[in-house]
Parts: sequence; C-alpha cells; structure tokens
Amino acid sequence: MFYDPTFLLLIPALIISFWAQSKISSTYNKYSRVNNANGYTAYQVARQLLDDAGLSSIPIEQVRGNLTDHYDPKNRVLRLSQTVYSSSSVASIGVAAHEVGHAIQHQESYMPLIFRNTIVPLANIGSSFSWGLFFLGIVLGLPTLTDIGIILFSAVVLFQLVTLPVEFNASNRAIELLGSKSILVRDELTSAKKVLNAAAMTYIAATLMSVAQLLRLLLLSNRRRD
Repeated sequence: MFYDPTFLLLIPALIISFWAQSKISSTYNKYSRVNNANGYTAYQVARQLLDDAGLSSIPIEQVRGNLTDHYDPKNRVLRLSQTVYSSSSVASIGVAAHEVGHAIQHQESYMPLIFRNTIVPLANIGSSFSWGLFFLGIVLGLPTLTDIGIILFSAVVLFQLVTLPVEFNASNRAIELLGSKSILVRDELTSAKKVLNAAAMTYIAATLMSVAQLLRLLLLSNRRRD
C-alpha cells in the first residue's frame, strides 16, 4: 500500500510545490531588500488602509515568525509578522496590504471568504481524521470507514479550492489600493505584485496536492473493492 503506482499522482504536485516554495522565498527575499520611496512601514500602510476603509476599530498586532501574517476574522484582528511589521520594503508592504484586503472582504461579506470561514471546522476535522479513518477502513476491510475518510478529506479539498478566489481577490485589492493611494510608485507596485503572485502559487500548489491526494484515495478505495 505504501509503495504503489498511485504515488505517481503526487509527483507533479510535489514538483510544483517545491517550485512554488522556492519562488516565494527567492521573490520575497529579493524585494524585502528594496525599500519604498515614501518611507512607509508595513504597519503604517496597513493602519492607513484600514482607517480609510472605515476599519479603524481593527487593531494591528505583531506576531512571531516569518510570513506568519494573517487577518483573524473571528477576533477581527490583523496580525503582521516580526519581519514585516516594521519593515519599509515593498515586499512587506505588499503582504500587509494583502491582509488588509482580507479585512475588507470580511467587512463587505465577500461570499467566498464567508463560505471558507464556514467550512473551516469541517476542514480541520478532515485534516485531522480523514487519513486515519481511511487506512483503518482499509486494514479492517470496512468500506464505510474508507468512505467517511474520503468524504472528510473532500472537505479539505473544498477548503483549498475556495481559498484560491479569496487569496487572488485579496491580492488584487491590495495592488489596487497601493496604486490608487500612491503608497507605492509604479516600479514598486510591480515588485509588490510579483511578491503576491509568487505567494499565490503556493496556494495553487497546495490545492493541486490536495486534489492529487483525493484522487489517490479514490483509486486505493476502488482497488480494494475490486
């Protein structure tokens, strides 16, 4: 079971994943050394964009780690990583604006974001228990358990699919805001867009991997029943 032809399904996704991680790392590192001409920090940009969008009540917190930036819709908090928070690089400003994009999505009840937030609990359950139930069903010869495992993992795949429009939309909002408010000049805007596009590739890679894993589960399940 652990050495079977279905592993071939994962190879293309693995290659794309490695490439995407390398791309975001190299692109972010490159533009993290390029400071914006206006001298803004990522925190200042995020604060200005939030305030301009009528979201002055949303606090901005600094969190540990590298690229651990995120918007927390449950607690309505925007969190910027240590490497981004005080940085004046175009890469950091692009990341901060992207997270503001998520906050604005939440404010506007952007449907893909609302749907993604709704299925988070189910996706978490699927991520934690789907594989265990699937292989337990295989070992015990209980098709019902394998089916439950597949259904739960399908929730993970659905979450990844819905994440794509959410992330792309947040990046588009970020670039539009940075340009319309003249926070970044033309070349800087192009650089920030490259960073966000590279980050988007990691979400595409994760989605492809999840789809490949789901196909593998289906093939293994069908083979056991033949």
